[in-house]
Amino acid sequence: MRIKHLIIFLLFSFVQVQLVQSQDLKQNINVHDPVMIKQNNRYYLYCTGKGISVWSSKDRINWKAEPPVFPLAPQWAVDAVPGFKGYIWAPDISFSNGLYYLYYAASTFGKNTSAIGVATNVTLNPMDSGYKWVDHGMVIRSEAGKTNWNAIDPNLITDNEGIPYLTFGSFWDGIKIIQLKADRLGVEGFLQNPQTIASRGDKANAIEAPFIFKKKNYYYLFTSIDYCCRGKESTYKMVVGRSKLVTGPYLDDDGKSLATGGGRLVLKGSENWYGVGHNAVATFDKIDFLIFHGYSALQNGAPKLLLRQISWKNGWPVVEEL
Repeated sequence: MRIKHLIIFLLFSFVQVQLVQSQDLKQNINVHDPVMIKQNNRYYLYCTGKGISVWSSKDRINWKAEPPVFPLAPQWAVDAVPGFKGYIWAPDISFSNGLYYLYYAASTFGKNTSAIGVATNVTLNPMDSGYKWVDHGMVIRSEAGKTNWNAIDPNLITDNEGIPYLTFGSFWDGIKIIQLKADRLGVEGFLQNPQTIASRGDKANAIEAPFIFKKKNYYYLFTSIDYCCRGKESTYKMVVGRSKLVTGPYLDDDGKSLATGGGRLVLKGSENWYGVGHNAVATFDKIDFLIFHGYSALQNGAPKLLLRQISWKNGWPVVEEL
């Protein structure tokens, strides 16, 4: 009987793996830094690309390419970031009081002369008569030689009182958090040196892509560590910490602060995926999903969209291994 049960278990596991791989293949679109939201009966995916790449879907599996957010590079970003030509990084989408807010970053690889901007829209459906992205320009910037942080990878989070905060950062002095004005279009007060809430604590400081998700009594800070964007050589992986305050401190399950190199592992690469990271978290039909990209071993390291359902165990997010 034990052998019979073992065979059944192995067959079930094989079928489960095949189903996951099959879904991954159906989601076979090239994306970097995805974030997802739902309006009415359609899902919208925003990711790094020329003018911000946009996809839509009815089932989160079959995706249709939509027009980019910006047909031309925002002029303010061209002026603020030498070398920027309209390839926009790591958008973040949220909804509040009848408006969709889309934060985005303008930068050039390996430099911290960067800027984060924001645009708003009343609808995400390009076919709606009211569809029009209104760009509000720069929210925050970093400058090489002047700031020891990098204004990319924005993510909006509101606290229990509805106060908006923006997290951002990549390498340099790690992940930062700032309070925004009530209209979410600018920084509240005078900005000098934003608070660091996550850092690897070493010289390279390979950490970026913050995303804060509120679940019950905790804020969960997800970040990506090690190296993206290297195809087969990518070592990206995701870690998480939690705090009862949006501004931290964020601690892992061993009690170590993310600001000093802590972080509970969420997901890493495998023989099928060289590296995985830059995640968002979204809730659809009361189910939480981890939304991220992975570098496919089957497709020569191409970055692909991946989704995994999150289960919560002992107050921590858990997803199936790849």
